[in-house]
Amino acid sequence: MRLSERFRATKRAPILQVLKSAVATVAAWLLAGWLIPGPLPVFAAIAALLVVQPSVNQSLGKALERSVGVIAGVVIASLLGLAFGPTSWVILAAILIALLVAWALRMTAGTSNQVAISAMLVLALGGTSPEYALDRVLETLIGAVIGIVVNALIVPPVLVDPAREHLARLGSELAASTDRLAEALRAPQRPADLTELMLEVRLMRPMRDAAAAAIADAEESLTLNPRRSAHRSGIVEQHRLLARLSPIVTQVGGMTRAFVDHYDDDLAAEPTVRAIAEQLQRVAHDIRLAVHLAEVDPEPLTSAIPALTAPLQIAPPKSDHWILIGSLMEDLRRIREELLEDDLPPEPTARRARE
Repeated sequence: MRLSERFRATKRAPILQVLKSAVATVAAWLLAGWLIPGPLPVFAAIAALLVVQPSVNQSLGKALERSVGVIAGVVIASLLGLAFGPTSWVILAAILIALLVAWALRMTAGTSNQVAISAMLVLALGGTSPEYALDRVLETLIGAVIGIVVNALIVPPVLVDPAREHLARLGSELAASTDRLAEALRAPQRPADLTELMLEVRLMRPMRDAAAAAIADAEESLTLNPRRSAHRSGIVEQHRLLARLSPIVTQVGGMTRAFVDHYDDDLAAEPTVRAIAEQLQRVAHDIRLAVHLAEVDPEPLTSAIPALTAPLQIAPPKSDHWILIGSLMEDLRRIREELLEDDLPPEPTARRARE
């Protein structure tokens, strides 16, 4: 890892977030300085700067973390300052005691650091009176409130679009993997082709995890957000779509794994295998249709009619491929159940499968 990667992010934060942090910091400084005359309102400015987060809910959490840490640190510093005075060794002792108190109370890492920093700043700035301590707590509360208000009122962040993009990529890759498997079933494959097929299908799992994380971030960004009503239905639809696609990711991966493990050059000549390949292409179409109907992918489709219209009926295989064919058929049945959401009644015979 390069040294620059230790302190540089992979992408810049939105410029709007930077501007909101600046606005909150300046507003906290001016308001706290006006309401609480005396020392410079450093605590208010720091609180406002830290509280402006990527979501309103995170801002509330950071405000609580910051406020609790400051109150605990100020109390510790005031007690030690009154007892021993603001000397160097008292400051060091305050830091140690603050960390131990935070550890004993099972505070988070951020809160623990805040307790120690607040205790150090109070003693270092020379304030040991109860009035000074109370003013610093009030400063922090003012800064935290301003940070929340600024983040909530100035274009509160909504992370629905990134989640939609992740889902669109997942759906596109899942449909492409299904098409690739269908093509592989129709023609003899080289060892390199089989390896490439497995490598490509394995991409779907991290994409599924990324989509789930993006949806969670989007849902979290709507908590306490004034704009949540306009986006709530979209999050519900994204959850539904991911719930449908996730099992299909597993099934397509399993079908690909079974095909690679049981491959031989005679597979392409098996009539049932060719029929399964056709059904896989129908699956790919219906995956794209599901993603499109969920308004995740706005690209127009060549057909908006589902392609999985009837269960595939097969005869017993005439070769030694019955293990592979049985495995593929079972996975197709499960995929069909996900795509059709169990709208069709179960088939009466065991040799029929839902693709």
